[in-house]
Amino acid sequence: MEILQSVHSYLAYIVLAVLFLAVANALRGLAVNKIFDLHKDLRISLFALILSHIQLLLGLLLFFVSANGLKAIQALGMGGLNAEARLLALEHPAINIVAIILITIGWSRHKKQGEDRKKFRAIALFYGLGLIFILSRIPWGQWFG
Repeated sequence: MEILQSVHSYLAYIVLAVLFLAVANALRGLAVNKIFDLHKDLRISLFALILSHIQLLLGLLLFFVSANGLKAIQALGMGGLNAEARLLALEHPAINIVAIILITIGWSRHKKQGEDRKKFRAIALFYGLGLIFILSRIPWGQWFG
């Protein structure tokens, strides 16, 4: 279980970096009115989508099979959660699921757009919102504690 926790923690850094890169790339594309490049822009966005989904699956697996996850679920059911336990048991998983949904919507919307500017706008908006949501519910105390 410790290995899964470590993979989930270290992959989070990569996911955040790639999501930030995808958002920055989309904002740059909007700012300079760039043509949406299928080799670079599409791959950055797709890589961010895939990595964020893998991270979500690892997190859900960890949540349902780890001792801490099971303890948090049990405490949630009994109503006895302090702020840290509530973050791990409820807020972190729920907000991250919403964030991945937003990222997925951004991917789907960009594919339906004919104009390059609209493709970049969809990715910047939805991936950006997803990134903000993820950053808002990271258990920073565990990362740096």
